[in-house]
Amino acid sequence: MVREQKSLSLGWGLWFHFWLVVVTFFGGSLVIFATFLDRSSTLSQWVGRWWGRTLLFLAHIPVRVVGLEHLVSGKTYIFAANHRSNFDIFALFSVLPGKFLWVAKKELFKVPVLGQALSRMGSIPLDRHNLQAAIRSLNQAAAKVQAGTSMIIFPEGTRVPEPELKPFKKGVFIMALKAGQPLVPVSINGTYFIQPRGSLRIRPGPMKLIIGPPIYPQDFRRKEELMDAVWHAIAANYDPDYPYGPSGTDG
Repeated sequence: MVREQKSLSLGWGLWFHFWLVVVTFFGGSLVIFATFLDRSSTLSQWVGRWWGRTLLFLAHIPVRVVGLEHLVSGKTYIFAANHRSNFDIFALFSVLPGKFLWVAKKELFKVPVLGQALSRMGSIPLDRHNLQAAIRSLNQAAAKVQAGTSMIIFPEGTRVPEPELKPFKKGVFIMALKAGQPLVPVSINGTYFIQPRGSLRIRPGPMKLIIGPPIYPQDFRRKEELMDAVWHAIAANYDPDYPYGPSGTDG
């Protein structure tokens, strides 16, 4: 029975990844084209939202969102989320309101079409292995936030293969203090079971995103204090066993 379930999840995963390539090529091409016509990025943001929602629909992943009332329309934020799966990206694109960019690992910007689309939108590549390049990227991100563009960061640094919340990287909080805009903790639940890092298998199931109240950098004197506050805010609403119990069964 277990072998049959694994085979089914692998087949489902291969089917999904075929459509991931197709939808990403189509959506990315639209974004590249749209950025030449619409300098306000409204159209490209709409395409990004369509991309995320289409992929969630194809994978049969329902998403429940809690806490949108904490966000004020038109205000600039730095969204900080935990990161377990590529499905985190699809979900954030789908549910977060307004316009936003990403601080993402530079490897994504080398992916054909997707990388060009991210660059054209204005997202920031982060070289995790080059300190000076990373500092320059974070300074660029801070400048964009100061200019009124919301940004999404994954403060754990990358997709984490374990379900537990890991310590945060300090660099993004230096950027947040410099930018001076509120950080919004986003706890993403369920994606570890849908598709953990390094696996082609997909297990359709629900996701739950909990958006916490904004945290203001001005209330902290040191980056470590801000980092600790955001970590605890995300941890408070993060359930590593969602939607299954510790034994791996529905509960």
